[in-house]
Amino acid sequence: MPIRKNISENLKRLCESHASVSAVCRELDINRTQFERYLQGTTVPNRKTAKLICDYFGIGEDQLYQNQSEPGTRIPGLPPVSRSLFESLTRPPTPAIAGGLYFTYFSIPGQADLLMRSVTFVRRDAELVTFRRVTGWVERHGPATLARARGNHYGVAISRLNWVYFNGVNRRQVGEPSLMAVQWAPISEPVLRGTAMVLTGSGPAFVSVIMRQHLTRIRPRDAIRMAHVVSLDDPGVDQLVVSLTRESQASGS
Repeated sequence: MPIRKNISENLKRLCESHASVSAVCRELDINRTQFERYLQGTTVPNRKTAKLICDYFGIGEDQLYQNQSEPGTRIPGLPPVSRSLFESLTRPPTPAIAGGLYFTYFSIPGQADLLMRSVTFVRRDAELVTFRRVTGWVERHGPATLARARGNHYGVAISRLNWVYFNGVNRRQVGEPSLMAVQWAPISEPVLRGTAMVLTGSGPAFVSVIMRQHLTRIRPRDAIRMAHVVSLDDPGVDQLVVSLTRESQASGS
């Protein structure tokens, strides 16, 4: 099989687990028309672009060029590991959580008066719940405008034993794994509370987390601009989140 055909088939397969080809192109900062040429097998990416694509999808360059139908590329009698894990993670029951935009607040180790506010986009598609969580927003204006998310996690949400697990990988920086385990709080307001594992400069740390759906109309870009560190004394911060955070601090949990 020609190498163009291999790249085409592999890229189509890799894009299947993402929201859309357009989303992949935006994340890669590759022209959509050019990327379509790779998908159609009419041209191949240069070495620099190929490395960018492989880093994005988390694969080796040999996997981009490999003919998946060739003998030896898969272990006989066993499904691909990625597919097996995915099917295990996404089997029913699905989480009892509505699709939409959620603000997600993380405690900051050693900073009791601060929270990291992220924005989580939850998507329900039949029996599959996926999400994208953006943390931190940087803008620089001048000859060129720069806007970038420091944390850009994509993943799948699963439900086990009344807990909702958000399992993902950061598409930015070092591609660290992401894990949150939350439950519905026993209060009248629909709020999810639990624990998250985050990566800090000194290594992994476990922090408390609160998720609350934002029900009023807001543009995704505006929501992402709100994804940064906030103070508990800030009147613009969700007061229920502030109350729950202070309650948790008082109880030492």
